[in-house]
Amino acid sequence: MPNSRNKGATFERDVAKMLSDELGIGFKRDIEQYRAADHGDLVPDDPDFPFIVECKRYASGTGCAPQWWAQAQRAADAAGKLPCVIYKYDRRDIRCVVPFTALYAAFGSKCQSEYQAEITLEAFCWIVREMM
Repeated sequence: MPNSRNKGATFERDVAKMLSDELGIGFKRDIEQYRAADHGDLVPDDPDFPFIVECKRYASGTGCAPQWWAQAQRAADAAGKLPCVIYKYDRRDIRCVVPFTALYAAFGSKCQSEYQAEITLEAFCWIVREMM
């Protein structure tokens, strides 16, 4: 178990650095995630950042697990933000899952949808820049 927790913590730090490099916003790991429910994994230093970010790192699998999305959605609802799951499997690229609502918001429109889109980290950062 300690190895999987370390793997997850390392991935959270890596994602925080990548997001910071791309967006110019500082991120730190949310230690409260281990003490209380409905917290994301990363805390931005800009309160206007529109997402709660849940990071997942596993050896293998396919796509975003439904329980990951549900966890991100609960945390986002609690914070009044949009959910985002950033995940990576071994030997695969990082993927981000966001609600369609975020895509519409990036283009200046509004939409109510229960669907999600899976995108690259670079596309996620583009969406964030457009929304902010």
